[in-house]
Amino acid sequence: MGCGDLATVILVGTQWGDEGKGKVTDFLAEKADIVVRFQGGNNAGHTVVVGDTEFKLHLIPSGILHPGKLCIIGNGVVIDPAVLQKELQSLIDRGIPLSKLLIDHRAHLIMPYHRLLDEAEEKNRGANQLGTTKRGIGPAYADKYSREGIRVVDMLDDQEFAEKLKKNTNNKNRLLDKYYQTTVDEYDQTQLEYNGYVALLRKHAADCGEVINEAIKSGKNILFEGAQGALLDIDFGTYPYVTSSHPTAAGACLGTGVGPTNIDKVIGVIKAYTTRVGEGPFPTELNDQMGDLIRRQGHEFGTTTGRPRRCGWFDVVIARYSTRINGLSHLAVTKLDVLSGLAEIKICIAYKLNDQIINNFPASLKVLAQCEPVYETMPGWQEDITEIKNIADLPLNARRYLDRLTELTEVPVALIGVGQKRSQTIVVEELF
Repeated sequence: MGCGDLATVILVGTQWGDEGKGKVTDFLAEKADIVVRFQGGNNAGHTVVVGDTEFKLHLIPSGILHPGKLCIIGNGVVIDPAVLQKELQSLIDRGIPLSKLLIDHRAHLIMPYHRLLDEAEEKNRGANQLGTTKRGIGPAYADKYSREGIRVVDMLDDQEFAEKLKKNTNNKNRLLDKYYQTTVDEYDQTQLEYNGYVALLRKHAADCGEVINEAIKSGKNILFEGAQGALLDIDFGTYPYVTSSHPTAAGACLGTGVGPTNIDKVIGVIKAYTTRVGEGPFPTELNDQMGDLIRRQGHEFGTTTGRPRRCGWFDVVIARYSTRINGLSHLAVTKLDVLSGLAEIKICIAYKLNDQIINNFPASLKVLAQCEPVYETMPGWQEDITEIKNIADLPLNARRYLDRLTELTEVPVALIGVGQKRSQTIVVEELF
């Protein structure tokens, strides 16, 4: 439970994902001994800029960019071996060593039939599409919970893998052929392809839960890295426009085999404004020139899909909700620099439904879609803040904006992002 400056830290997104977790993970990884990815799949992406080099990571923890750090893909992640192999090769080609990467035996695999099902199911929804990335993540998690999944450990046993693959392929093909009337998965082709990944998985496979817990006993600094954000959580997000796992802090325990009493801090990564990709209600969305300006200045396009992100003002209702369901101890505010140059900045402090003021985030999407933001307006700042290293040197109005966010969320700000690069981070409080 932490010893001196040593700590186990969970890092989560507090909005709809895309908050800049990759950069914050990369920044904190310098003082971490182990970095663990605990959920999601390659439907998420982290963009990290080191010097003038940009890295786009989808499965591998951002800590891999720091030499000597042990990086772990936990049991809560669903892995597409083809994507993993490509991502590993990309890092090798750029001189990044991979000798300290572990993959949990219990992590589930994304199979070709998962991708086919994902695409067929999304197409079948017609006008009610969820905006899935069609990478097979949802169907892979569905198989996990219906106890039909194939795990890393299963692939390391030739007979076990062949039997499970044959059964699953037959079952999925009946569904694809008879119900969706679309392309089916070829068993022989899939077996041949996936047998080619066995050596890769065997090289990195381990009982990662044991490794992590032993490291905690030894007093190591451990950083748990999530994908997506709290409002995409399968239980607490804007259901059904959510992901298929738990990006919230509790997911770090479920996705790694670490008990909650071993967690010291929970850091919420939050943009200085709000963005969203995909469908669903978005109370503070700006469908105007201001929204376009924020999108351009913030380079708001998906790392994985390239899709333009929907942009809006900071939403305190969401921030408070995320604080509650994650148990946040600190905030890492990202992209503060994007707001530079605006005459005024708005903060949504509550919702209005008819004549009623709502301070809590509603479970009903029907209700959420009818909510109107109640705004508080603050003066902006014109100065370029991208090279500032100390919070005291920020423009007065920028500091007032941050103070107001702290006051409204009741969570202290520990880190401030003022640019994409690792060096463009203001440390207010050391987290390790």
